Amino acid sequence: MATIKIFDTSLRDGEQSPGFSMTLGQKLRVARALAELKVDIIEAGFPAASPGDFEAVKAVATEVQGATIAALCRTVPRDIERAAKALAPAASSRIHTFIATSPIHRQQKLNMNRDEVLKAAVAGVQLAKSFMDDVEFSAEDGIRTERDYLAEVLQAVIEAGATTVNIPDTVGYSTPQEMTELFAWLRDTVPGIDNVTMSTHCHDDLGLAVANSLAAVEGGARQIECTLNGIGERAGNCALEEVVMALRTRADRYGHETRIDTRKLHNASHLLAAVTGNFVPRNKAVVGENAFAHESGIHQHGVLANRETYEIMKPEDVGVLNSQLVLGKHSGKAAVIDRAKDMGFELEAGEIDDVMRRFKELADRKKRVFDSDLEAIITGNQAHTAGPWALQWLSVVSRVSGEEDPTASLTLAHENGDTATQTGEGDGPVDAIVKALESITGMDIVVLNLAMRSISLGEDAQGEATMRALVDGVQYSGNGLSTDIVAACAEALLEIVNRASRHAERLAERGEPDDESPEPLVAAGLRPQRQSNAA
Repeated sequence: MATIKIFDTSLRDGEQSPGFSMTLGQKLRVARALAELKVDIIEAGFPAASPGDFEAVKAVATEVQGATIAALCRTVPRDIERAAKALAPAASSRIHTFIATSPIHRQQKLNMNRDEVLKAAVAGVQLAKSFMDDVEFSAEDGIRTERDYLAEVLQAVIEAGATTVNIPDTVGYSTPQEMTELFAWLRDTVPGIDNVTMSTHCHDDLGLAVANSLAAVEGGARQIECTLNGIGERAGNCALEEVVMALRTRADRYGHETRIDTRKLHNASHLLAAVTGNFVPRNKAVVGENAFAHESGIHQHGVLANRETYEIMKPEDVGVLNSQLVLGKHSGKAAVIDRAKDMGFELEAGEIDDVMRRFKELADRKKRVFDSDLEAIITGNQAHTAGPWALQWLSVVSRVSGEEDPTASLTLAHENGDTATQTGEGDGPVDAIVKALESITGMDIVVLNLAMRSISLGEDAQGEATMRALVDGVQYSGNGLSTDIVAACAEALLEIVNRASRHAERLAERGEPDDESPEPLVAAGLRPQRQSNAA
């Protein structure tokens, strides 16, 4: 049984998509989770893209063990040199260089002919090879490239020293049958391709990324490039958790395996969701809340008789636990740490005290503390952006009808020891909180998106709020958690304010890289009009 390499690009292709930016600390959290998953290759970023991306790749290369750390670069000498420098601290590293090969990209984007692209590809691989042995080459938009030319390029880069050749479906255009046929044809046609790894990288524009990746495996691919939760450009990438479980569950069909510790899939998925402020949809395959839930009477009857009647995977195989956490306000640190470990979380010394503080606060308010509550505390703590402001007090008055607007009064404490209290009025409680925050911080805040959900069961369940907002024209995301959903919204807004504050501090300090990766507006003049934050 052959082993399929899993190449995760959540920190590169995933993070560069709108709404999924991460701080340096958050990238390290996700990278460590990927290493614990036993991902073979972690693509940590695009070092030449920005100083922040360079520092992020360097940090992951320095601190994350157990996986090969890769960096993306064009077939441009400066890009390749920056990638090599960022990867220098890694115990195992890979330069991943690319150039577009399809007619539309050659003509419309690169303004290069076939020979020029071929020469650039070979030169890029040769230069990368001078820095390290492990070099991957990607023919961007390879699926829409003429077959004969694609074969010519792949043969040339293999001869130049590439150890992995990637044929991406960059725009999610292909179909499964086409993928199998193309990879099989390349395997039979390109001299030397048996001595390297063929890789597939599929986008989900037509909803076929996972199916196309599996089809490529049937055609001879032995590496799958994917992301947690399928995040990525436009509609996203092949979802790691889905393709891995498909290979495992249908081993009878594919006859291949991966090194992934599938029991940590659920926690890694939800950590990424908390870090980026994007919920995992309830009906998401493998890791969604409904993946192992049954409401229909017929389904419930079948599952009670034998779970295999309606479940093709065991919940515990992907890290979903059925047991409930039997801990309360009298529980000690050792018990909480042990339960967290059972759930797949290895708490670091620096975060235990904060997790315990939030656990005790919750246990004082709740009659029952569920596994999902503890998971939310841990992932929320790991996703949190430290900042100069802390929320000390909040009071919100909402009105269904009447002449007066809803109001929010809050007190913020600054790390320099100062405190400030302000009251804001707005169309709704969230808008009122925004107005109060603007008065204290002097920032201009426009809420773009707000989503809320219940984390656990019961009348005292925790609520999670994720929010995206513009602060002085730059987009940030935030995550909040509380048994009071309005307080959760305030926490999410406060994280956004703290991200913006840290970003401003970095810009003010000359020479310090900006690792916050804020999401600027696409073009000047596209700032939306202020929206009502009446939720």
